[in-house]
Amino acid sequence: MPELFSAEWMNELKDQWNSEPEVSAKLAEIDFNSVITCGFKNEEQPRGVFIVEKGLCIRAGAYAGEKPDWDMRAERKDWLKWVEKGLGLTGMGLAYTTGKLKFKTGDYGAMIKNPKMAGPFVKSFGLMQKIKTQ
Repeated sequence: MPELFSAEWMNELKDQWNSEPEVSAKLAEIDFNSVITCGFKNEEQPRGVFIVEKGLCIRAGAYAGEKPDWDMRAERKDWLKWVEKGLGLTGMGLAYTTGKLKFKTGDYGAMIKNPKMAGPFVKSFGLMQKIKTQ
């Protein structure tokens, strides 16, 4: 069972992402390209990186200094809760407004107002539920 945001965990997320048309194909329709990082609030650097070109994740793994377009942070306990139970649109909005989910980089407000981005983004959190995590 991989550790949250380890290279192994991020690659399992990559496989889930690329095989889910409601995420990868929908983002391909809008030529979505992005460097996405994830980590914990109390740490300087993110833990994992996820590089997307035209909707598909082309590389995932441990963070190695990439410049993120999106850098999402939360407490470990919150990430683990979302990995176990998922996080829908309402839950994500609540997590963001209460400060449980922080975006060190990226414009959450603009993204969530764009249905072509918001839907796949919310669904990507659901993909995390499919990964056995420690």
